[in-house]
Amino acid sequence: MSRQVVRSSKFRHVFGQPAKADQCYEDVRVSQTTWDSGFCAVNPKFVALICEASGGGAFLVLPLGKTGRVDKNVPTVCGHTAPVLDIAWCPHNDNVIASGSEDCTVMVWEIPDGGLTLPLREPVVTLEGHTKRVGIVAWHPTAQNILLSAGCDNVILVWDVGTGAAVLTLGPDVHPDTIYSVDWSRDGALICTSCRDKRVRIIEPRKGTVIAEKDRPHEGTRPVHAVFVSEGKILTTGFSRMSERQVALWDTKHLEEPLSLQELDTSSGVLLPFFDPDTNIVYLCGKGDSSIRYFEITSEAPFLHYLSMFSSKESQRGMGYMPKRGLEVNKCEIARFYKLHERKCEPIAMTVPRKSDLFQEDLYPPTAGPDPALTAEEWLGGQDAGPLLISLKDGYVPPKSRELRVNRGLDSTRRRAALEASGTPSSDAVSRLEEEIKKLQTTVQELQKRLDRLEETVQAK
Repeated sequence: MSRQVVRSSKFRHVFGQPAKADQCYEDVRVSQTTWDSGFCAVNPKFVALICEASGGGAFLVLPLGKTGRVDKNVPTVCGHTAPVLDIAWCPHNDNVIASGSEDCTVMVWEIPDGGLTLPLREPVVTLEGHTKRVGIVAWHPTAQNILLSAGCDNVILVWDVGTGAAVLTLGPDVHPDTIYSVDWSRDGALICTSCRDKRVRIIEPRKGTVIAEKDRPHEGTRPVHAVFVSEGKILTTGFSRMSERQVALWDTKHLEEPLSLQELDTSSGVLLPFFDPDTNIVYLCGKGDSSIRYFEITSEAPFLHYLSMFSSKESQRGMGYMPKRGLEVNKCEIARFYKLHERKCEPIAMTVPRKSDLFQEDLYPPTAGPDPALTAEEWLGGQDAGPLLISLKDGYVPPKSRELRVNRGLDSTRRRAALEASGTPSSDAVSRLEEEIKKLQTTVQELQKRLDRLEETVQAK
């Protein structure tokens, strides 16, 4: 009788641990909009989530440590005139966030350290170019100030936020129907897209050329999502013809047949994949699900290995994923999700059980740091570079807050908006006020002199 050998993996026993009640963000009104994005974005400083707003679109930004019940009058980022559909933090500046909205615009915001004290209505820059709602925003992983947006006009625009201009356009000739997902490769040389025309495409955005595509990676009619994973592979989630949810792994050089195809269940929620390149683990979170599945990707058959599943009682409305530099390495935390309930945001830590409190080098290889590897001009000129890596051995020390510079005459608007949000008057504003006060004082003195002369005239008569 042959005994089945269990595959050895240091991630076999990874388990999910939801935060205690006092570490959650309570009483937040999560957006009711039906759109297949995570509705939440997280970085080592802030958690942002799309919330319900009357008369426009808004999202909430809270410092990570500001847990507990959220005041119903807490200030929001509320410059959009229609619901916000997607938000994304800049990987190179933890105070900068981009948002896409049904009002056809993309806006880039600068959040002051410590969070907002007043509603933020003026963005750093407004990026206008789409003719229909913008459902996807994604920052370039290694080039500074490069932002991608995809709209329901079937157009992908790549922006240089530093100038506020669209520098690349992939028109409806590339995607003839609604774009479901867009993902950058690790070095930002390629993008991977899924579309309503049932095709997954790998595109070189600077040339505008499709270098590979796969028709019907999943037979079903529901949306497909695709992400780049390690070693030139992509992972897709979708549905079979019988509406069973599937996950598949593909080699981008041989897209005829999948390396691995697994059927999961018959739920109807679209699966959002989150890939961790440091551990080669992919996490699948379905909107409307109450679970997070996770798989390990290896370089040998069968390539995609099911690890485990975190389950809870309440279903999720959305999900945010913390970058590796925001995790607690002394607790062997390898991922952290921010699960959106109807009125709550709940952190869930994914942990490898280890007895030692010492730094575990095998769990934390050097990871992507906050510094860009390229300027926008270098990337647009054809250069590619992987992320600049940092070690987490001594913990992550965030750099000083950086200022986002926009060379389009909008610096004064940005400063005014940031200062308005922080409630602090700028030196320019103070000097302008002092000048106004001097003018008023001079006017009062002149009026007093005229009054004195009139009184003298009356007395003389």
